Amino acid sequence: MDRQSLVKPPLVMGIVNVTPDSFSDGGRLATQEAALAHALRLIEQGADVLDIGGESTRPGSDPVREDEEIDRVAPLITALRARWDGVISIDTMKPGVARAAVEAGATMWNDVTALMHASDSLATAADLGCAVVLMHMKGAPKTMQDDPHYDDVVAEVVAHLAARAEAAMTAGVAREKIWLDPGIGFAKTTVHNLMLSARLEALVELDFPVLYATSRKRVVQGVDASAVQASDRLGGSLALALEGVRRGARMVRVHDVRETVQALKLQAAVAAMAPGRSAS
Repeated sequence: MDRQSLVKPPLVMGIVNVTPDSFSDGGRLATQEAALAHALRLIEQGADVLDIGGESTRPGSDPVREDEEIDRVAPLITALRARWDGVISIDTMKPGVARAAVEAGATMWNDVTALMHASDSLATAADLGCAVVLMHMKGAPKTMQDDPHYDDVVAEVVAHLAARAEAAMTAGVAREKIWLDPGIGFAKTTVHNLMLSARLEALVELDFPVLYATSRKRVVQGVDASAVQASDRLGGSLALALEGVRRGARMVRVHDVRETVQALKLQAAVAAMAPGRSAS
């Protein structure tokens, strides 16, 4: 058997936060030099996509001025594009930042507000013509975790994202450019996050590719109370990534690229040996 013939695992999006207040790295990548070096390491480790962010969206975070956010991300994207021809995503809710990022070389816009932050978000996405990730979130990062409530979290998230995808297409965004993200950890309790993960197929059934982002998030601590620090959550992050892919996610957004790539390779290798699959 040719072991290299195994089906390639789903896409891995590596996280590069150029912020002084990231929940995971605590500002370790706040300088352009450090961020670029980290991005290049993630590429070496197997990242298919790099998600560049200049504004933290962790619970309780404060907003950043648009010009400051552009100053953080645009030079990094320019430098990265000069060294790599892969997919670069800009993680922002601001249309002006997205435009500057695409001009610098980004080809995907990852928006935690599903293009609802500004009146021109939809029109900007259509004009840019890049891939767009529409994520579910209620409220704003500053207060989203105060007391999130849903009557049926799965049905409400799916309905909201279906409506946002329709709004994007009506505005002129091509259907094949749209990705959906259930927004694990954004205005959701541990139970909400686990329910969305357990029923991810409900979102997959909308027939848009799904991005599943659970890396180092508090849902891990919600199940394992000992995982207080973000750095303590690797095991839980890998378990969730594998479960998300098993339930249909096409891409996982992670901090720990090398470990996730390895886990997905093993998952694919085992799946290739399942009854009914050819081993030659």
